[in-house]
Amino acid sequence: MDIVNDRSRSLGDFITASDDDRIICRCEEITKGEIRRAVHDGMFSMHEVRRFLRCGMGLCQGQTCGGLVRAVIARELGVPASELDDATARAPMRPVEMETFGREVAGV
Repeated sequence: MDIVNDRSRSLGDFITASDDDRIICRCEEITKGEIRRAVHDGMFSMHEVRRFLRCGMGLCQGQTCGGLVRAVIARELGVPASELDDATARAPMRPVEMETFGREVAGV
């Protein structure tokens, strides 16, 4: 069984770090401490952390924070970041005003 998916091993107690309040995902305002806590609560993959905390699901779709989130998870698990699964990548999105859609429908 690979080390990333071995849920029987203990990561030890969660101990807060001085930089746990550092924002990793700016779009969703997720801190390093929240990601570390999620790993200690049993979320060992990018998909699990993303679904639980919504990091990487904001406007940038993980383009800005994806590597940072991966690094935090890997460090907590004590594995190389390359061993973690890839999160589903999506193109960055941006808000579009309804007026823009209206013009397209009306052919203006």
